[in-house]
Amino acid sequence: MTSEINIKVELDEHKVPENIFWHASESNVPTVNKTRAMMLAFWDDKDKSSLKIDLWTKEMTVDEMHIFFHQTIISMGETMLRSTNDEQVAKDLKDFADKFAKRLNLI
Repeated sequence: MTSEINIKVELDEHKVPENIFWHASESNVPTVNKTRAMMLAFWDDKDKSSLKIDLWTKEMTVDEMHIFFHQTIISMGETMLRSTNDEQVAKDLKDFADKFAKRLNLI
């Protein structure tokens, strides 16, 4: 069995993202999805380092980016708990997300 995630990025003449589209073969939504920002990370086990792709369109607002980062930090804590069962580190990430949200007046 194979699952695919396809990402298409339309660039302007300065190679700045104008549109980002994605679709996952296992998604319940049959259409292509449009987004304003994405973060994608890969683990290189040979170099023991992460490789990242962070993109956002010109339409992405600063307020939206703040919310996006806040939700991503929360998600990282949840992933840490599921993948390592390290409750303390997951709690530390949640606490940081709470401080981050308060500093940006998100909560």
